[in-house]
Amino acid sequence: MASIPWLSFLVFFPLVAAVLLALLPKSAERSVRLWATLAAAIEFAVSLPLWWRVIPGAPGFQFEESLPWIPVIGARYHIGVDGVSGLLALLTTFMTLIAILGSWTAVEKRSKEFYALVLALQAGMLGTFFCLDLLLFYVFWEAMLIPMYLLIGVWGGQRRIYAAVKFFLYTMAGSVLMLVAILWLWQLQKATNGVPSFDLATYYALAISPDKQLWLFLAFAIAFAIKVPMFPVHTWLPDAHVEAPTTGSVILAAVLLKMGTYGFLRFAMPMFPNALIVCAPWIAWIAIIGIVYGALVAMVQPDLKKLVAYSSVSHMGFCMLGLMALNSQGLAGSTMTMLNHGVSTGALFLLVGVIYERRHTRAIADFGGLWKIIPVFSVIFLIVTLSSIGLPGTNGFIGEFLVLLGAFKTSVAWAAVASTGVILSACYMLWMFQRVVFGPVTHEENRRLGDLTIRERLVFAPLLVLIFWMGVAPQPFLDRMQPSLDRVLALVKERAVASATAAGVAPPAGLVVSPTAVATPEGEARR
Repeated sequence: MASIPWLSFLVFFPLVAAVLLALLPKSAERSVRLWATLAAAIEFAVSLPLWWRVIPGAPGFQFEESLPWIPVIGARYHIGVDGVSGLLALLTTFMTLIAILGSWTAVEKRSKEFYALVLALQAGMLGTFFCLDLLLFYVFWEAMLIPMYLLIGVWGGQRRIYAAVKFFLYTMAGSVLMLVAILWLWQLQKATNGVPSFDLATYYALAISPDKQLWLFLAFAIAFAIKVPMFPVHTWLPDAHVEAPTTGSVILAAVLLKMGTYGFLRFAMPMFPNALIVCAPWIAWIAIIGIVYGALVAMVQPDLKKLVAYSSVSHMGFCMLGLMALNSQGLAGSTMTMLNHGVSTGALFLLVGVIYERRHTRAIADFGGLWKIIPVFSVIFLIVTLSSIGLPGTNGFIGEFLVLLGAFKTSVAWAAVASTGVILSACYMLWMFQRVVFGPVTHEENRRLGDLTIRERLVFAPLLVLIFWMGVAPQPFLDRMQPSLDRVLALVKERAVASATAAGVAPPAGLVVSPTAVATPEGEARR
């Protein structure tokens, strides 16, 4: 694969497949779901070598491709992969395939356009994870907006236009700030080096004074915080989730939210380390507020989909808390939580979609007593619910445990308050499960519900395998991500000290990174 543009194939094959799907004649409308599934399956199969071909301990990025794009301003088509982006890319290809398989009976109109947009969205997400050029990153970052906007606005619920416009405006507002910061950075590096460039490695080495770092960091941080989404810029997410079709909700929760946390990890943190150290305590407390707030609001939701949406706000708060802990365990826990949340919450939205197709309602009060009527659905629902609350042995436990461990090493108060989110998540998830599955059958319509079909069982089977694999044996995942995370920590420390020295001020004391932690990639996370 070293001799072929493997990453480019992964990025552009879904886009080509989307165009071909859109051009299919109307007579092929019934078979379009088969072609979409085949395209997603090929993409997933081609992405699988990311698991074993990406060498965790190798320095820098791997399988890099770099070609001139806009030479006059120094922009290049430059992509590459490391342990973190490789795992997130695998999550993207896997969950896209699962989402398409799960939507076979849900899409009743304009199926060609629907599946074409899903594949185009996949191309944008993969491009964002692989980008090593700031301008190219911004292009892919913005390109993701269009397919998701249309998926919500055309195939969504009754308030779909409101939700789609709100999603677009929130994300666009943050993106404009990030674009201004990118242009400022480009001008600064051009004045410093004399050669225009958007290359990420150039900005990793660029000396930026601490005062400028603060403004640049805030611009990037706001854009990424909206995408996470963090409290209080989270209000677009419940509306988008509730109104989006099931496939849109699955991809939004499983992958799109991770763009924000990935942006912090890849761009904002290593490029602006001094500003990061100043802002990290504030961001951590905002993340903790989001953890508790999301859990409390989820507890009072009467709608299944909105409950899961607010649970995402709470779980993504754990991701941000782990990043702001600025230690090996925190970053590993954050990345594991990204993966775990993608699998568990994606499965929850699929389950809600299954029951909505049968009853055309998502109100918790409209269910009850489903255990005897649809036992296979109920058992899978129970497993996914337990994984979402972080039961030991399921995937949710290891990520939250490492986040709290990393937070405890930085601040006992952070860990103490954030841990209440774990308790609250058990409260609202188990209470929801009890009302939906147990008790008497209070609505006669529920007695006629059919259990999961063979196709639906095949959709959930790999999700259940991942839930237990990542929960019982998480070390293969940690081994692949930890060296890349430790390199980020080392880069943050080196740049923070260098920037402070160049500015004639004392080196920052708030960075909890030790040379030992950086030198032993697996050791800290293993302990």
